[in-house]
Formats: sequence, C-alpha cells, structure tokens
Amino acid sequence: MSTTADPTALLGRWDINIQFPDEVLPAWLEIRHSGRRTLVGQFVGTHGSARPIARVDVTDGSFAFSIPPQWEKGTDDLKVEGQLQGDGLVGRIFLPTGESYNWTAQRAPALRPAGSPSWGEPVTLFNGSDLTGWRVIQGEESWRVVDGILTNPRRGGNLVTAQSFGDFKLHAEFRYPPDGNSGIYLRGRYEVQIVDSPSQEPALDLIGAVYGFLEPSAIVTNGTDAWNSYDITLHGRMVTIVLNGQTVVANQAIPGITGGALDCDEGAPGPILLQGDHGPIEYRNLVLTPAV
Repeated sequence: MSTTADPTALLGRWDINIQFPDEVLPAWLEIRHSGRRTLVGQFVGTHGSARPIARVDVTDGSFAFSIPPQWEKGTDDLKVEGQLQGDGLVGRIFLPTGESYNWTAQRAPALRPAGSPSWGEPVTLFNGSDLTGWRVIQGEESWRVVDGILTNPRRGGNLVTAQSFGDFKLHAEFRYPPDGNSGIYLRGRYEVQIVDSPSQEPALDLIGAVYGFLEPSAIVTNGTDAWNSYDITLHGRMVTIVLNGQTVVANQAIPGITGGALDCDEGAPGPILLQGDHGPIEYRNLVLTPAV
C-alpha cells in the first residue's frame, strides 16, 4: 500500500449504488486496517454474500482491490476502483465478464440504538385471504393464497409489503420443501436465511443466519414440510433472531446490506420482502409489531 496519501478517510463502511444501463443496484463495502500498513475489508455485490478483500491498494488518493467471482458470470476477478469525492466515494466496477459500470457511495449510518424501544400495536401483514398489502416484484407473479396459506408453488418473483417499517418485532411461520430456499429481508435490506439445512453445524448461509454476516448459534429446525417460526427483533442494525423458540442470534449488529437488497439507504424505513425467486415456499401468521 502506498503512503503517498492518507488512507484514513477510506476506513469504515460504505453503501454503494452501481449505475447499470437500465437500473441502479445496491452494493456494500467495508475497509479496515490489518496491522500498521495494510488495508483489508469485505464487499457485498448486487447478489451473493460478503466476500473478504485480502488487500486494498491505495495510490495517490485512489484505491483498488480485486476479489474472485462468486455468482457473477465470467471467470476473471471482480475489480473495483475508487476515490474520495467530498464526503463520499466514486469509482468504477469491472465485472468478471469484462463489463464495467460507474458507482457512487455514501458512508453507512451507524444506526446505534438510543435506549430501548417502545412497541405499538401489532400489524397483521397477511390477512389469510388474499395478497392485500403486498406486491410481486423482480419476477413472475406466482404467489397465491391456498387454504389460508401464503404459497409460492414455484420459482417466481419476490413478495414485498406496501408498507415500510423502521424498528420492529416480526413473527413469521414458514414451511419449506426438501432443498427449499427462501429468506425474509428486513427493511428490504437484510436477509434472514430460510433453507433446507440438513447439517448440524451452523454456517453463514444456513437457516437462522443473517446471510453472509451473522452465523446462528445452532441449527434449530423442524425440518422440511413442517412449520417453523421466526421471532425477529430489529432495532437500528441490532438484531435478535429466535428460531423455533430458541435464540440463535442475540442482539448482534448487522454490518451492512446483504446480497439482493432492494436498496442501500440503510437509514430509511423499508418493507418486508419474502424471497420467492429460489423456489417453492409457504408462509402464514405474519405479524409485525412496530416501534413507536
């Protein structure tokens, strides 16, 4: 790492918007010290999980890093270049396919809770009869209500609430088939994983995790084709996850947005999103209690 420019201003977490030809998609970056001379970090692209950055090179006020491809097409490394501009960052991302796009970033808000929240009246998100209060995005409209159950019979679009929320407590019951894969995005930005997890060893991509960031303390599942439940409390970026009655994440900070987030405006309220683009999934008894 060159010492021709002070890299201190680069340190921290950054919410990124990448300007693609037809849309703007969010990403996330963290840069931190490793020892006295080296900068390292982690990066979340538009999809997938957080990836470690082994080295961030800084030269004359600009920085760059490369990481192996994850879910992107192509075999080359993903490369990111950037520099400070005012209070933010600007740069260009080079995908493994050879395509490149401009991006901008603002420093991520701390979202540190000030005291304990007060809770309002519970809101029933799913009425058991139809999709009132929800809309399908990012794919085919395959969601339907069957015998009072919110059902996605095949891979299709994602389901998102019309309402947005800040801090809240969420109760959700879900049922997944063998090899099932879904997730609940809190404020549309932080995915709590739902996946058929036959392993008994917790991991960042298994049930109970905040995908790619927070590992659950245990795999606690009733298995496939059975009802499971989440009770999730989100206060600022602090999250507690209770899976089938057992606390598996206890008041931990979510570092940043997870892959597939709707946006990176972390300081704003956001909707609840149910992932339907991976395959069949069922939900019922979706109740949210907002902070007041």
